[in-house]
Amino acid sequence: MKLVNLSVKRPVGLIMIVLAIVALGVVSVRNLVIDLFPKIDLPVAVVATTYQDAAPQEVENMVSRPVESAVSTVEGIETVQSQSQLGSSLVLMEFANGVDLDQALLDVREKIDQVKGMLPDSAGDPRIMRFSPEQMPVMWISITGKDAASLTQLADDQLVPFFERQQGVASVSVEGAKQREIAVLLDSTKMKQYQMSAQTITQALNSHNKTASVGTVEKGTQDLQLRVVGEYDSLQDIANTQLQTPAGAVIHLDDVAKIKDTYKESGSVTLVNGKPAVVLSLMKKTDANTVAVADQIRSGVDKIAKNIPDDVHLKVVIDTSDFIKLSIQSVVQNILLGGIISIFVLLLFLKSFRATLVIALSIPIAIISTFALMYFTGETLNVLTLGGLALGIGMMVDSSIVILENIYAYRQRGYSLFESATKGAAELAPAVIASTTTTLVVFLPIVYVKGIASDLFTPLALTVSFSLIASLVVAVTLVPMLSSKLLAAAMEDHGRRYWFARLMDRVNNGYARGLKGVLKYRKTTIFVTVLAIAGSLALIPFIGAEFIPASDQGQLQVKVETARGSSLKHTESVVSHVTDKMNKYRKEIETDYVSIGGGDFGFGGSGTNQATYTIQLVPASERAKSTTAIMQDLDKELQTIPGAEISVSEMGANINMGDPIQIQLNGPEHEVLNQLAKRVMDEVASVKGVHNVESSATEGVPQMDIAIDKEKAAMYGLSQEQVLSQIQTQFTGQVAGKYREAGHEMDITLMYPKDQHQTIGDLEDMQIQTQSGTSIPLEEVAVFKEKEGPSALFRQNQQPQLNITSGIVGRDLAGVVSDVEDKLNRLNFPEGYSYTMGGQAEDMVDSFSDLAKALVFSIFLVYAVMAVQFENFLFPFIIMFSMPATVVGVLLGLFVTGLALSIPAFIGIIMLAGIVVNNAIVLVDYINILRRRGIDRYEAIVEAGRSRLRPILMTTLTTILGMVPLALALGEGAETQQPLAVTIIFGLGISSIFTLFLVPVVYTYFDDLTAKIVRKRK
Repeated sequence: MKLVNLSVKRPVGLIMIVLAIVALGVVSVRNLVIDLFPKIDLPVAVVATTYQDAAPQEVENMVSRPVESAVSTVEGIETVQSQSQLGSSLVLMEFANGVDLDQALLDVREKIDQVKGMLPDSAGDPRIMRFSPEQMPVMWISITGKDAASLTQLADDQLVPFFERQQGVASVSVEGAKQREIAVLLDSTKMKQYQMSAQTITQALNSHNKTASVGTVEKGTQDLQLRVVGEYDSLQDIANTQLQTPAGAVIHLDDVAKIKDTYKESGSVTLVNGKPAVVLSLMKKTDANTVAVADQIRSGVDKIAKNIPDDVHLKVVIDTSDFIKLSIQSVVQNILLGGIISIFVLLLFLKSFRATLVIALSIPIAIISTFALMYFTGETLNVLTLGGLALGIGMMVDSSIVILENIYAYRQRGYSLFESATKGAAELAPAVIASTTTTLVVFLPIVYVKGIASDLFTPLALTVSFSLIASLVVAVTLVPMLSSKLLAAAMEDHGRRYWFARLMDRVNNGYARGLKGVLKYRKTTIFVTVLAIAGSLALIPFIGAEFIPASDQGQLQVKVETARGSSLKHTESVVSHVTDKMNKYRKEIETDYVSIGGGDFGFGGSGTNQATYTIQLVPASERAKSTTAIMQDLDKELQTIPGAEISVSEMGANINMGDPIQIQLNGPEHEVLNQLAKRVMDEVASVKGVHNVESSATEGVPQMDIAIDKEKAAMYGLSQEQVLSQIQTQFTGQVAGKYREAGHEMDITLMYPKDQHQTIGDLEDMQIQTQSGTSIPLEEVAVFKEKEGPSALFRQNQQPQLNITSGIVGRDLAGVVSDVEDKLNRLNFPEGYSYTMGGQAEDMVDSFSDLAKALVFSIFLVYAVMAVQFENFLFPFIIMFSMPATVVGVLLGLFVTGLALSIPAFIGIIMLAGIVVNNAIVLVDYINILRRRGIDRYEAIVEAGRSRLRPILMTTLTTILGMVPLALALGEGAETQQPLAVTIIFGLGISSIFTLFLVPVVYTYFDDLTAKIVRKRK
């Protein structure tokens, strides 16, 4: 009451406060970080280790297992997974929610330091990293024009340093680059002639290529640093390296080898739109604004393009900020459309531009105030937080409508403008505060929800809460003040009948007759309500469930895998066929970027039989088909290409929620798991709706085992390590030092000519040099056995594991999971082997469980708030009867629109728990007010219904119609909020009807019960 009086008496002070808040909000929105989704903090750490050219079995036994064993004791770890493949190991640690990952990483580093000495000498130092979905590149830029070597040098010297200096850019990596090296091509004939070994040459190169500080010497008053300079200055220096033969003669390196300045043989190829290119991938800093960084990079591209040769071209291949901009733009449009619809509804009811303006002002003020609160709480401006504003558009004006309606009622009774504003606002301010508080408290339990659901929707909850708090303050301060100044003419009736007023009179009269009817047939009303709820529950099997609705982000990924052991050249030929097939879809494809080879991890391992396309489609508004439809058509087209396994899938943007279906097979033996995986894949592929079934169990890699006979080797004075070293030099080369030139550093690599290590015959005929300088064939001391070896080995929690994954098309996730589990339960798993469901299916079950608990807690809090407001336990209980009917609207809405129950829909149900009681609060509160004035119960109910119908309809329609643009999923990225909007629209709409008729009936039953109890006590 004091706040209302103060705002009406001191309008200038209130206006200045509002202007200050608006200014603060404008400044805040300019500084808010813009992104697609809220920041997702996944507590996952990674330990990556290389073990040069070691087979997966050796990597698992010598590297992965010791690392797993060490990190498993770190506090807070829930799951440890490892992947061992040729030459590399990857260990992932997933921590429990709430764990301080910074401290956990320190603990992991400490454990790794303890076990590092147990790893093989040739194993690289373990790299410990924090995994985050934000580590995806913001943008890819292609460099085309010259040969790859020149483009690589240009990228290293100019482009990478330039882009790394741009604000917000964390790092820039180069893909498809050529690495320069100094090749020392050994002549086996001359090596044999001079009795030289590769080991001797390596030692000589190391000893001749050194620069070191050796102390200081005095010169007058100064100390001069002494530095022996001995590094190679030119290729001729390398050629002139002196070698001493076993016979004591001195020769030069070029006597037994050719020195060649060349490039390392590449294991990968990068193509953009079918043409070779070098590609820069740019990562942003964690707290940087994605859109701002992308804009900065684009302006940098235009700037640096003027300083590079004319025949070199830079082009942005994929820009992840494009979808963000389109999504933000579509949500803003939905906010504007919702605001316009809400204002139109107000104008229709209030028949006054000034009255509409008074309430409409609460929308921009609430939004701008929300931006300020978002900035100070560290929230980002993203699709979900803006979606919260779009959802709150209609609710923002609810409090102002109720206040203004009551002010109008006092004015019609003959009160002055000042008295109408103060008395009308003060009378219903407690009810308005209560109804807003009930909406706010439903979000409190979301704090206890864990996982991705919490990371995504806590910001949405905060945004809606901020907007409602701001609109409530406006309703009890600004609306009474403006009403006292602007609405003198608006509140006068000149005898003219407004068509909508006549319509509302008929609606009011019809509602009064209906209300009298349900009060007469109370049992029938209760029965119809129960029947409607029961009937809606029968729709549950037809609705289904999913985790989070997929957005049409216009990105596809095509994976091409030829037979294991295929050469890079063969994989390139298959990729060319894929590109030819994709040319039919050039109208829908904006750009495509393919990486052939390069390994599975990105930091090691051979993947010459693999290629991955990243395809960016044109915006959804410019194509006739959805991304899913194009994916299915393209997948069907590419399956006709022989000699490769090809899969097409949709890509997500900036958020990785895992595969919809992920089956984890566990057991003690890798071989049995591989066989079991084939059976499981066949069963899963037969389920309707399953798309693109994949297994981490890969086909065996052709492998030649070389078993060295240690006794025979010892007869020639050789150890196993010496034999291994010579084989390695022959077939992969050996780095013997570094050569520096003009600021660049490159390897000096000892190798034999390529024609000497191409066939099995070359291996068998290879000459091994003994300690005496003579040579023997390798087959003298080794046995060869050809077989297939695993390409990768997987473990989880120190036990072998395999993953079966798939996407889904045309069905809901819950339905597919149910069918998959039925299939798997019919399989007879060997003893000791089992399966578990992971991926989105597991996240969905966990999130639904947490949200169900949050819903129960929310309902309790709503009741508690009303009990405090009414100082009574009975009236809040009556009001709670408006909730069960919400089930009818929610299930009917999802069924009619064909949407599945998802996390956004569940959030909508929780919001409804606080929204649907608002109408009942206003109705019951006014019934009590009339009864305190001495009016009979029956007349009080009918009169309260008639007088409160108008504000109830206004608040309900503004909320519902304000969400219609969001429910229609207009624009890019709106699919995420669509279930939330549909749930609220149908839930609130149906519940309002039941509230208007059911709550008065329940009120009479409990009033009769109270009267009986009172009579008995007397």
